Amino acid sequence: MKIHGIVPPMATPFTPDGSLDEAALRAEVRYLIEDAGVHGLAVGGSTGEGQTLSTEELRTVVGSALEVAAGRVPIIAGIIVDSTRQAVEKARALADLDVTALQVTPVHYLFRPTDEMMFRHFATLAEEAAHPVMIYNVVPWTYCSPALLDRMMREIDGLIGVKQSAGDLKLLADLLMTSADAGLIMSAVDALLYPSFSLGAHGAIAAILSTAPELCVALWDQVRADDHESALSTHLKLLPIWNAIMDDNLPANVKTALAMQGRPAGCARMPMPGSSPEQRDAIRSALIAAGIPLA
Repeated sequence: MKIHGIVPPMATPFTPDGSLDEAALRAEVRYLIEDAGVHGLAVGGSTGEGQTLSTEELRTVVGSALEVAAGRVPIIAGIIVDSTRQAVEKARALADLDVTALQVTPVHYLFRPTDEMMFRHFATLAEEAAHPVMIYNVVPWTYCSPALLDRMMREIDGLIGVKQSAGDLKLLADLLMTSADAGLIMSAVDALLYPSFSLGAHGAIAAILSTAPELCVALWDQVRADDHESALSTHLKLLPIWNAIMDDNLPANVKTALAMQGRPAGCARMPMPGSSPEQRDAIRSALIAAGIPLA
């Protein structure tokens, strides 16, 4: 299936004791596809606290999403690990599941690989994985340059694209200018989806999509229709929501925003703190200002 457009990175619902809440996950998949009209789903990414998921839990959440989606939209599985060996292990564990692609971060621990070792990391993973691979370019101290990303997309078979994150529209613009023909380029510049789409991004995989999916689908459609007056208006609704949820406990704040809309998303996993009273007030105010109905 083609990956494009609005692909929310789903929150992973946990119960207060830290267990998976599979029923809540399935309900959210149905909502995003049937009510919000999204074009795909990403499971087990950073918004979904994928770094906390065991391999068995990752299989469970991916399998649940696939079962509910039933082929209606592509499903992307997230892999957030710290070595090539771990990435290959998780990829192999998902080999029998019908995901469209794997979304994989560079290593996120302290020590930075050289560009050549980063290339070899993704080349090894792409060779060993049963599914196509996308680079999730988000880790600040192992951030891949547009030049390295371009080389990897052009030279590694099975590496199909990049999710360009970390809030830098200039780097996204550079990548689109040099590499739009090399692979799929998805924006994760949550604050600036409007210019991302206007510059030619093939879509987005970003936390704001999970928080306000209907507005993001509308923005995508407005830009594609060259309705820039409406797109700017939608952008001005989305930006305060992003400002309200963006913090070190972003996944918890996304869950707060979902719960306020009547979409139960459970708790964040320890040691991530829940939303503070000040954050909750800011999130509620931003949702109301954007015209999003609250439960």
